[in-house]
Amino acid sequence: MNKQILYLLFFLPFLGFTQNYTAYPAAIKTVLAKAGKNRGELEKTIFYCKKTGDPLKLKAAYFLIANMDSHFSMDYYWEDKSGKRIPFNELNYPDLNKAVAAFQKIKANHPGLRPHPVTSSDIANIKAEYLIKNIDDAFQEWRSSPHYKNISFNNFCEYILPYRVSTEPLQPWRTAYNKEFNWVNDKYKTGGLVPALSYVSTDFKNWFTNTFSWQSSKEPLPRLGASQLLFRKKGPCEDIADLVVFTMRSQGIPAAVDYVPFWATATASHFMNSVFDGQMHPISLDVAGYPAVNNVLAREPSKVLRLTYSKQPGTIAEKEKLKNIPPGFLRVNTYLDVTDHFWKSGDLNCKLFPMVNQPKYAYVCVFNGLGWRPTWWATIINNAASFKNMPKGVVFLPVYYVNGSIKPAGYPVAEGYHHELVLTPDTVHKGIISIKEDPKYLVYQSGKSYKLFYWNNTWKLLGKRIAAINSHELLFTNVPRNALYLLVPEYSEKKERPFMVMDDGKVIWW
Repeated sequence: MNKQILYLLFFLPFLGFTQNYTAYPAAIKTVLAKAGKNRGELEKTIFYCKKTGDPLKLKAAYFLIANMDSHFSMDYYWEDKSGKRIPFNELNYPDLNKAVAAFQKIKANHPGLRPHPVTSSDIANIKAEYLIKNIDDAFQEWRSSPHYKNISFNNFCEYILPYRVSTEPLQPWRTAYNKEFNWVNDKYKTGGLVPALSYVSTDFKNWFTNTFSWQSSKEPLPRLGASQLLFRKKGPCEDIADLVVFTMRSQGIPAAVDYVPFWATATASHFMNSVFDGQMHPISLDVAGYPAVNNVLAREPSKVLRLTYSKQPGTIAEKEKLKNIPPGFLRVNTYLDVTDHFWKSGDLNCKLFPMVNQPKYAYVCVFNGLGWRPTWWATIINNAASFKNMPKGVVFLPVYYVNGSIKPAGYPVAEGYHHELVLTPDTVHKGIISIKEDPKYLVYQSGKSYKLFYWNNTWKLLGKRIAAINSHELLFTNVPRNALYLLVPEYSEKKERPFMVMDDGKVIWW
């Protein structure tokens, strides 16, 4: 039989299925139209699941494909100074040390070697073989689980089925993780989920190194792939959170990444997990924290969001054009707001400055890394906005986002646990303030200069002082009352916190 006939016999079923295009749900039609040359891979997956005779597998394929246009991988390859691609794959070596040694030789032979970032959309690159195996394995893990085989299909789709967790490079993972961590279900059976999670945390700390705060990555790889996690055995909290999800889902245990986009009273961000019990009650797990299970946040978050695979209609990215949304996580449409599960929260009501051609939405920022970071949104009604489910104990700044720039939309609001205060600077009634040392926020260094600013739609300089020997406080005069202040030393690492001063002189740090 010649090759043309063999080709026709193999693809005839797929061609017939493709011709039944009108039978696809609308969301599937939309994604298939975007997939371009890769459409055939997605349709092979649909055809396979249909041929199994299992209606849930077909629904699972539809779930993955319908939401696939929101997902992508961020990766890179190496190139020399002329732009020529230089092959290297760390996973081709028996261990990380040998991979590093091999790379050093390649680097020596190619002066000017540099990483070239690559973003790859799933709909244009994913293969049917990868999707089909993921679906089959996920169903096997779900249906063989004594604790989760009765959870809803929707929960299975969201928290066990997905083939990826975040923006990691796509790598086969279910088989390796299922084998590597099959002891997790044994621990679950003998002691319950909470003791099993405690054991998981202890085990991870024995072989996986948390690199946050002491080792910054020089490669443009926001997330390690599933295979790289097991190979490198190190990474920051975001990689640890992904590792937990791969591990749990490989055993048929629903899990998700929860993350704090920005700390609201400190610098940086944080990633952790929720693992669900048989009744789908979330149990917080922070392998990098103590205690790891049922961990309580150490400080105020800007928000706490749960990563999902499916698109969420409550996200601003589902309502507004991306060009009108500040860059960052707000442009993503695959998360749930779970802030009130982790922190005392309430609605934040802000009066806004009137504006010609006022946009439909306002945003609210927290102060992080010496900058205002957009963290949530609200519809503008009569020059006011009500931001939902905002954490207490935080100072917020409402802003507009117009023509690619953030513009103040109101005065800062100190959202305390019992009271709320709008920090409108009184530039008429001024006074003297004394800023004393505070071990948590400020320790003076003799001979160093300190600049005091106050916020009035921008940070405005009030004065500069030099800390004397054994100085434990600095005095500033002619200071507007009822303002938000910021003291920045000459040796700043961008970790300084804003503060306000009460009528009795007490300093409140935010």
